[in-house]
Amino acid sequence: MRRIREVLRQRWECGLSERTVATSCSLARSTVAKYVKRAEEVGLSWPLSEELTDEELERRLFPDALSEESGPRFIPDWAEVRRQLAQKGVTLRLVWEEYKEAHPDGFQYTQFCVRYRAWRETLDLPMRQEHKAGERLFVDYCGQTVPVTDRKTGEIRQAQVFVAVLGASNYTYAEATWTQTLPEWVTSHVHAFAFYGGVPALVVCDNLKAGVTSAHRYEPEANRTFEDLAEHYGCAVLPPRLAGILGCG
Repeated sequence: MRRIREVLRQRWECGLSERTVATSCSLARSTVAKYVKRAEEVGLSWPLSEELTDEELERRLFPDALSEESGPRFIPDWAEVRRQLAQKGVTLRLVWEEYKEAHPDGFQYTQFCVRYRAWRETLDLPMRQEHKAGERLFVDYCGQTVPVTDRKTGEIRQAQVFVAVLGASNYTYAEATWTQTLPEWVTSHVHAFAFYGGVPALVVCDNLKAGVTSAHRYEPEANRTFEDLAEHYGCAVLPPRLAGILGCG
């Protein structure tokens, strides 16, 4: 079920911006704008009538989308869809295309997405972590590498991809390096700090050998050089186990 009612409540009753509503409801900003525009076009205002069900609300805003559902449709195994999406490089559109190939009379892409997200919202998902601005920087290497071609020789080498993400804003820095060794690990952090124009209070890293000497389950030990880097910049390294205990993951 679309989250139309909650979108309208936050936009009209709370007076929140479309961007804030989109973040709160885990929707695209364009989707929030579309919901509000359609509600205004059909003459709705807040508060909505208590007799207006979610189904009727959706029907009034999107009659054309619902009309395409006349007749039976093959309902996918949403749990299997979720497992597929956990694989690298798999998108919801790709899963839908495979679904439509097997079931030509199945749901169109929009309804497929709507139904999957409605199913996903019924799951007991982990509590969303809240981060203070500038407090935590999460760092790691991507699982996938990037092919780099030497224009002179034609040789192709695989480059590692270092990624740093600010916890509060998801503001991301990435760069490619040839290896995941300690010198490049440290240098990538220096570049990241320069990119952000500042230093976080905490740097949270995975159990990467360059960042964590001992990947102990309860007392992981950060690499000494990595700790020296943090000391130089006036921040702290938070190994992954402790980060999980403190709610940083």
